[in-house]
Amino acid sequence: MNALNDAGLRPEEVDGITSYQLNDSATSQQVATALGMRPNYAVDVIGGGSSGEMLVANSIGLLEAGYCKAMVCFRSMNGRTFRRIGGQAVGGPARIEAAADDLQFFAHWGWSTPAQRFGMTCMRHMRDYGTTSRQLGAIAVAHRLHATLNPKAIMKTPITIEDHQNSRWVSKPFHLLDCCQETDVAVALVIAPRERAYDLRQPPVYIMGGTARTLTDFPAWNYSRDRIHEVAGYFGRQRAFGMAGIQHKDVDFVSCYDAFTFTTLVQLEAYGFCGVGEGGPFVESGRLQIDHELPCNLSGGHLSEGYSHGIQMIVENVRQLRWRADDHCPGWREGKHTFDRSQGCRQLREPYICFGMGWGQEPVSSSLVLRR
Repeated sequence: MNALNDAGLRPEEVDGITSYQLNDSATSQQVATALGMRPNYAVDVIGGGSSGEMLVANSIGLLEAGYCKAMVCFRSMNGRTFRRIGGQAVGGPARIEAAADDLQFFAHWGWSTPAQRFGMTCMRHMRDYGTTSRQLGAIAVAHRLHATLNPKAIMKTPITIEDHQNSRWVSKPFHLLDCCQETDVAVALVIAPRERAYDLRQPPVYIMGGTARTLTDFPAWNYSRDRIHEVAGYFGRQRAFGMAGIQHKDVDFVSCYDAFTFTTLVQLEAYGFCGVGEGGPFVESGRLQIDHELPCNLSGGHLSEGYSHGIQMIVENVRQLRWRADDHCPGWREGKHTFDRSQGCRQLREPYICFGMGWGQEPVSSSLVLRR
């Protein structure tokens, strides 16, 4: 309802609804009933990270083909008080997972969490390219800085590299501050055709292009690939930039799915913002912080704002491109900002293009290019 109110639409004016989940959420049918909607199109997709960008792509096709006239995409989950991403349900046993695909090779070694899985890929990156834990810490520091400016963020205490290094181990090479939050959350966004968007409540943000669940070679067998850290973004970046008709120098800011600090670093490499193996030096100078060369995850991201399986980053990118990020400035609703970071303003100065990078697993990636 907040998303519909933001757009200036009533539930009966939206006839498409879609979501993604891992059997851990309300369905589109349930939400449509609760809101009094009668959709012409409704579907729930099974999937986690990178699904948000993919649902946007699906929505474009449905709108253009006339299946519906406006779409709502949402993700909701009780990621802290019920179904934990690591596999543990509060008050119950861990979920039983089928020993299929890569899982059949590592389940019997005790790998049961994303930290263990992606940690192995990160360790290989460190071995091959000399990437360090302190370089990963620079990502955590940047995203936490942005969270301190965000009224909605969970983690608002600034951190330093030393805080990162001194935080407890979770699964080597990840410290606690390398890992995302676990949260109860609901996020939604509204997609409408250009001609209709002109008449809605907010300044429209336009979809330039992207990719939808691009896969690597042998996507079900990542650990048999020669380079397990050659993630799916390598296979999608030319399509995304080509479809959008832009170059890297045109991008004002980015978002990177940050389930872990490493997933941000490796995506920056994959989508060509730095060279292969150069992610560590690229991020360690503070380049990802607001007012620096390539601001990243301006809401604080999964590391510090909260965890929504990626869709919150699309919402933040839209807010920034409207020039109406909901920060501590009293005039943010009218797009009036001080740009004074010491006073809590997180709005960038007149951004026009954002490149968003989604992460599912190493072999799965989506992207979304937006413009003002």
